[in-house]
Amino acid sequence: GLSHVLTLVLQELSLLCKRDVNGVGMLYDLLRSRWLQALLKIYECLHHYLGKRPVPVTVQACVLNHEVVELLREAPQSGEIKELRRLLRAPHLKAALLSAHDTVAQKDFEPTLPPLPDNIPENEEAMRIVCLVKNKQPLGATIKRHEITGDITVARVIHGGLADRSGLLYAGDKLVEVNGVPVEGLEPEQVINIL
Repeated sequence: GLSHVLTLVLQELSLLCKRDVNGVGMLYDLLRSRWLQALLKIYECLHHYLGKRPVPVTVQACVLNHEVVELLREAPQSGEIKELRRLLRAPHLKAALLSAHDTVAQKDFEPTLPPLPDNIPENEEAMRIVCLVKNKQPLGATIKRHEITGDITVARVIHGGLADRSGLLYAGDKLVEVNGVPVEGLEPEQVINIL
């Protein structure tokens, strides 16, 4: 994918860097930057997700079920048709399975991020909003209090963990807020409980 193309471009640029061609060193450094690598990783994940995202055939399975039962009532009554009508009218299929399907199919379960504030000063440090959705799995990162500033920071990212696979968190990143809760003044143990 895109990462492979970037790797090939970096290999070519490294040869040009040795020859000291104008601007190639800066371009090489830009393409090797962590933020660009993370951005490409996010793009590839989103592109893969959008291509594989399952879409329900219908959001009204209960209505479709009712229509099929009515059509079967008008059809010549064989043993198979009677059995199918009985199954489609069963409460566990209608009330539980199809109703649950329709409820899930009609909702959007994508995570939503709060809007960025409009009044961010020009001299403000760059800040990333990271959204990681955990499903009973550990974050795959440790945190600590910075010795000098007292900020809560990512101490390390564990290889293969959720944070590593996302490409969104790096060792040294400062945590400002976790799940909508500001972490300034909190102890690392309190932040872990919020995570």
